[in-house]
Amino acid sequence: MDEIYREHLLDHYKNPRRFKELKDPDIHKHDSNPLCGDDIEIFVKLDTKKEKITDISFKGQGCVICISSASMLMEELVGKKINEVNKMQTEDMLKILGIELTHSRIKCMMLPLKTLQKGIVEYFSKEN
Repeated sequence: MDEIYREHLLDHYKNPRRFKELKDPDIHKHDSNPLCGDDIEIFVKLDTKKEKITDISFKGQGCVICISSASMLMEELVGKKINEVNKMQTEDMLKILGIELTHSRIKCMMLPLKTLQKGIVEYFSKEN
């Protein structure tokens, strides 16, 4: 792994961005990976038309990959449309992280995104 990316990853792990609980979120979802101990809670506020993310944050604990990917993802998603977030996949997360990962570490990286996507599905299924 390139030293610059390693330092960037460690910075997000030690100083996670948007690491807080939002009051009165539209979407609130918790999930974990019991095999490795990663545990993430996502909080989202939507615009009045419920099309875009206006604020997003997370809390949790886990490995460097999980917490760093959550931190980077939170920064990436403010202002994004919900339909764009639902289309995101592994390749998008790898691009955000900027590194290649082994198969076993992909689950750590994907936990924040998968948790958010589950929360979006639950939120919009309750509305209809």
